[in-house]
Amino acid sequence: MNSTLDSLGVSMSTGNTTAPELTSSQLRRAVFGGSAGVFVEFFDYGIYGFLASTIAVVFFPADSPTAGLIMTWGIFALTFLIRPLGGLILGAFADRAGRRSALVVSLTLMTVATAAIGLLPTYATVGILAPILLLVCRLLQGFSAGGEVAAAYSFVAENSPTDRRGFFTALPQFGSYSAMLCGTGLGVGLATLLPEGALESWGWRTAFLIAAPLGIVGYWIRRNLNDTIAFLNAKEEGETTESPISATIKDGSNVKRVLTAITLALLNSSGYYILFNYMPSYIEKEIGMPKGDSLVVTLCAVLVMLVGIPTMGALSDQIGRRRVLILSALACAALAIPCYALIAQGQLGLAILGAMIMATAFCGHSAVLNVTLVELFPTRVRGTSYSLGYNLSTAIFGGAGPLVMTSLIAATAITAIPAYYVLITAMGTGIAAWSIRETAGKELD
Repeated sequence: MNSTLDSLGVSMSTGNTTAPELTSSQLRRAVFGGSAGVFVEFFDYGIYGFLASTIAVVFFPADSPTAGLIMTWGIFALTFLIRPLGGLILGAFADRAGRRSALVVSLTLMTVATAAIGLLPTYATVGILAPILLLVCRLLQGFSAGGEVAAAYSFVAENSPTDRRGFFTALPQFGSYSAMLCGTGLGVGLATLLPEGALESWGWRTAFLIAAPLGIVGYWIRRNLNDTIAFLNAKEEGETTESPISATIKDGSNVKRVLTAITLALLNSSGYYILFNYMPSYIEKEIGMPKGDSLVVTLCAVLVMLVGIPTMGALSDQIGRRRVLILSALACAALAIPCYALIAQGQLGLAILGAMIMATAFCGHSAVLNVTLVELFPTRVRGTSYSLGYNLSTAIFGGAGPLVMTSLIAATAITAIPAYYVLITAMGTGIAAWSIRETAGKELD
């Protein structure tokens, strides 16, 4: 049984309760490799969120900016509907062939689709074909992203030492916000440095084309990784399955865990896609602040996340996943309405304060959600089950969020609607977190 582990240079305790651990160098490579595709995925989300108003002009008729923005977010929402399918297919592939193989496939698809957007013709050139091609590219991105998240976080968690699994599994999430920072920062640079009209004419293409070299680097890193210890152990002991989808849905107790995963991820859907991805468009279009100010607000919130995520991940190793998740949900529920009220004042300082307070409340959930989902499922169906629960929640409550918010605000003129959305989803996540057993410090099933 230990032959494969020995070939990886992994030491293994003679006891039955101590998990094998990678060397420091191998662990760093595992974390970096798992984070690479997450970076590319969220770099794209950062770009799309910043460029939403530009995309609305480039890919839709210019005579109705609000309708174009709604359709832009509509395409964003539609891509999430395919995420559960991508999660099932790539998650099952990860459970059969290994986490590394799934990571390579998902990153390749994501890179090709993101770079392809930068080459698309505009509405002025080909008419209705332009948004159709944009939708095709976004659907491919959604399919690949559906398998990316579970495979990446499972890869890192399954390679991490038990007593620090929360900290290490939070690092890809740190990478996701670093990617958002880079994507938004790139948007700021383009909007600031390019002459008037250049962003709409050609500058937007640059942001998407940068994904190509990033993806190539990530592909090379992942191709040279070994698979996880947990998966290799399960495979050698005959504990993997050739039908992970069937094994996932036919096990009643596992279906309950999938439902729990859907509910646990509610706050992630509203927190990330409303608080960060939608924020620049919300501040600019609904509050009426300049585009530069909207980006400054988002950047400040992201900086809070970069500090808070590894901190909260490490804290969960000390006090447990449940406590961090519950406290974060309570904080988000209590602070959503007053924080959005600050943002709605239209003053840069107050908007920054409101966004930073919300980011502080949300970072505990963002840091700990993924390691909790990894620990919720057994290795043999982890990729499939995690992907199914996470992506169903994200598709229903996350991807549609910006579209729903934009449409409701347009219909009601109530700019506080995003705050109520965060409040409701935080309550759902808090109840789910209260119901689960503590998994911190325990060996993976």
